[in-house]
Amino acid sequence: MTSKTQGYIFALLAITIFSLQDAISKHLASTYPPIFVTMIRYWAFAIFTVLLASKMRGGLKATARTKRPFLQVTRGVLLAIQVVLAITCFAIIGLARSQAIFSATPILIALLAMPILGERVGWRRWAAIGAGLFGVLLILKPEGEFFDVKLLLAIISCFNFAFYVIATRLVSRDDSSMTSFFYTGVVGAIIMTTIGPFYWSWMSAGDWGWMAVVCMTSISSHYFLIRAYDLLDAAAVQPLTYLSLVYASIIGVTIYGETLSLNMIIGSAIVVAAGIFTVWREHVVGRRIAAATN
Repeated sequence: MTSKTQGYIFALLAITIFSLQDAISKHLASTYPPIFVTMIRYWAFAIFTVLLASKMRGGLKATARTKRPFLQVTRGVLLAIQVVLAITCFAIIGLARSQAIFSATPILIALLAMPILGERVGWRRWAAIGAGLFGVLLILKPEGEFFDVKLLLAIISCFNFAFYVIATRLVSRDDSSMTSFFYTGVVGAIIMTTIGPFYWSWMSAGDWGWMAVVCMTSISSHYFLIRAYDLLDAAAVQPLTYLSLVYASIIGVTIYGETLSLNMIIGSAIVVAAGIFTVWREHVVGRRIAAATN
């Protein structure tokens, strides 16, 4: 089996497990505070990152060494906020509609990368960004007379994650991916531990079982994603992440009784197409720049 084939298998496993994790998180967040659910999830995630870092060359000390400490901490905080926002969205907006809005993240990243990272965007990516934003407007189109203000939470979550990805790009110029992964888990766990106890809730025995499954899926999905990125370029992995929208739609409709409007289906298709094109175009431009500098 080739390394690329293995990479695609790892990516598909990661995306599938992430989707199952989201579905269970929606169930838990419908009964318990999302901050509490996130805290328990981060405890398992932090243990995994520490154990993984300790097995790397140089151990914990070498892995924790960073040239951008402030940016690493900022990333950790942003992702912790993102997890809370996403779980809350799943509970109050629904899996399918939340994931439909989240699918616009690559488009927002391309938009924000211009002022923050100084990246230049040509007319092709501008066209994709415009099309993607139009798709988002279709998804957000009110089904009644008034706009559902709850959808603003998903938009905020989308922007928050876009800033996290941009911060990750910035820090990747100086730190290794393992160092970034380590700070993602540890900083997030510290932040949630300072807040989460105020939202402590006693779960039923059955829900503690579901919480244990969420923790296991959190560890396994991140592990498979790391393996995927070891074997594939980000441009190859990114299009596969849109499977999350397909999974969310299936689970949302069959298990949670969610409905898919025509506007949402059309808007999602436009956003996904625009996002894939944006990622592909960034990859093409990046290869040209790399070839020119060599």
